[in-house]
Amino acid sequence: MLAALALTASAQHPRDKDIHDPDTLAWWHTTEALSNDGMEGRDTGSAAYQRAAEMVAARFKAAGLQAGGEIGTYLQTVPMHQVDIEPAKSYFTLSVGISGELGTGFKFLEEITAVPPADAVTDKTADVVFRGYCGKDAMSGVIGKFVICFGTQRTGLPGGAERLANVRSAGGIGIINVDDPYFTIEPPRWPFAYARSVVLRESNAKPPQGRPFLSLRLSADAFTRMMGGSGHDAAEILKTGGSKQPLANFDLTGYSLHVHLETTERDISSPNILAVLPGSDPKLKAEYVVIAAHLDGYGFGTPVNGDSLYNGTLDDAAYVALLIQMAEDIQAGKLPKPKRSILFAAFTGEEKGLLGSNWYVKHPTVPLARTVADVNLDQLRPLFPLNILTAEAVSDSTLGATASAVAKPMGIAIRPDMEPERNLLRRADQYPFLASGVPAISFIFGYDPGTDAEKRYREWYQVRYHRPQDDLTQPMDFTAAAKFNVFFYRLVETIGDAPARPAFLPESPFAAKR
Repeated sequence: MLAALALTASAQHPRDKDIHDPDTLAWWHTTEALSNDGMEGRDTGSAAYQRAAEMVAARFKAAGLQAGGEIGTYLQTVPMHQVDIEPAKSYFTLSVGISGELGTGFKFLEEITAVPPADAVTDKTADVVFRGYCGKDAMSGVIGKFVICFGTQRTGLPGGAERLANVRSAGGIGIINVDDPYFTIEPPRWPFAYARSVVLRESNAKPPQGRPFLSLRLSADAFTRMMGGSGHDAAEILKTGGSKQPLANFDLTGYSLHVHLETTERDISSPNILAVLPGSDPKLKAEYVVIAAHLDGYGFGTPVNGDSLYNGTLDDAAYVALLIQMAEDIQAGKLPKPKRSILFAAFTGEEKGLLGSNWYVKHPTVPLARTVADVNLDQLRPLFPLNILTAEAVSDSTLGATASAVAKPMGIAIRPDMEPERNLLRRADQYPFLASGVPAISFIFGYDPGTDAEKRYREWYQVRYHRPQDDLTQPMDFTAAAKFNVFFYRLVETIGDAPARPAFLPESPFAAKR
């Protein structure tokens, strides 16, 4: 019987032998509970997400935290509206010539995808033109046409929002952003899990206005196939765009694209989980430090290597688990109780556009004026030894100096983001706090160029980011994970106990928001 129990325990916790301290082991067991297959990837608005939310709330309550949500609960309802494109009923067909010879289809979600439109059914056919980087000066002759744009993320060239606005205002019927295969710091990844848009459902929201418009994304391989027989060298176009050189504009004479999309819509809601640890100091307890991670993942989606469940272990179940671990350590007396109050926040809808954190800063459960800092846990990949931490917003507030002071005795160097073109600052839940005037900071496991650490980091983004392979079986450096966890505990304690609250630096663009 004992042998059977031992085998069962080993099957339940297969990574235990890799973890050498009790705190990290307990943290990982909670990570397993939040991202095993039974949690079904915790997609926003799903029953599985609700189960995970209730589990987190129960753990916060058991750790002695006070309810920080609505009307004495640990949950804050976030109302949303969801639109899905139905893959089985939607298609994209390119035709060449009046009779449509050489017609070819594109595989939905594997080489072309679309932002779900407001129309219940969309059926559009239009001519196709190429307009380089799609700056304003390239927008002649696009009325009623699909406009192909080189989808660069490079500094100094039109970004995605600018390209879309230029095409739409010039009268294009839709935009087709082509992947930049030379953006190697975060290369394009296919397939997409699904084509879904989720937006906040405000009571005073107005229905979308204006003519229908489609936003599509095309893989570099599909673009190469599209250009076959056109007289234009797709490989040369991609190489030129990838090196930020001038791109020629041209019309694809005789080319037309037929897009047929069918969508489903529904109202959903999905809660933030909020809990408060009152501060130990009679005066400072009126101020709050937010520590946050996002609970949502992708759920079920397009299969990759036969697996259709996007577990979201490091993105971001592990760091919701770290919030729970910190609360339990404080309750057990393993960590000191900070002087300031701590708001523990597990946000929803991060993967759908920072929805939970945006909702929270519009409907805070503790006053933003008394919220002194936000420390966000996301984008953390403990894959190699922890000697460097990239810090987002490190130069925006005194939190950067505080983080450096905590990290230095631990042998960790705090560095600014060396790859700003990835726009990671705006892609995680710290951003709504910064935009609302609350000093915030977040961290990424850093590396020196050309090292094994960089190789492992790049591999993770290519193979596991927003894919089913971000699961409990992936390679991990648990010593590095443990070191970060201790850094986080010490950082929160330092912010919570400091006599002065964090402040924006004068040169920060967020300083005026305070």
